Amino acid sequence: MRDDHRPDAAPLDDCWNRIGVRGDNSCERLVQYVRCLNCPVFEQAAARMLDRPAQHTSSASGAQGAPLTQAAQASTARRDGSLVFRVGAEWLALPATALRYVGEARPIHSLPHRRSQAVLGVVNVRGVLTLAASLAELLHIDASAQIAASEGARIATPRLLVTEWDGEMTAFPVDDVEGVAYFGADERLPAPATLAHAAGRNVRGVFLWRGRSVGVLEPDALFGALTRSLR
Repeated sequence: MRDDHRPDAAPLDDCWNRIGVRGDNSCERLVQYVRCLNCPVFEQAAARMLDRPAQHTSSASGAQGAPLTQAAQASTARRDGSLVFRVGAEWLALPATALRYVGEARPIHSLPHRRSQAVLGVVNVRGVLTLAASLAELLHIDASAQIAASEGARIATPRLLVTEWDGEMTAFPVDDVEGVAYFGADERLPAPATLAHAAGRNVRGVFLWRGRSVGVLEPDALFGALTRSLR
């Protein structure tokens, strides 16, 4: 039986679209946090979005009320949530199943005699020393590359993606976080030659979202590459 009294059963209040930076900017919290991404309300909402599956219509019907075919229902069921973020000039997406949470950027303490440039050091994540790694190094992305002027209209806020895969936690510093996107496998396109050549099998393909081409990361390949870099 469904429990409608659970905290996560309530609909999300996307206040950032109404009174935040994507709305009329009337939220009193903007005085303190400047951007919605810095606000704890947004962080809590993002955590809920990452923890739950994509929301679809409760009945198996299309926009006009006609029943969906089995193929259409299967395509809808395959829509997974992924966090969209930026490294250098590349927009990437990591499936929510690999994410613990998104935190503020914080100091990373380098390690002596590190064997790989992909290993940045360790970072304190809620009292736990966690390995910090560079996605730019793992994916062979130019971290110093600049995004197009049209994409840089707002001020980017560096973040720390805290991930967990095969029981191991890793923190990845990124240049900006855009939000959570939902897409199906049938919406992915082949990766452009530049990204495919650089990131190799770490990228499943790309999808178009908010006017951007976003590379979809393959967690098994990505974390496998990280493990090899530690040897």
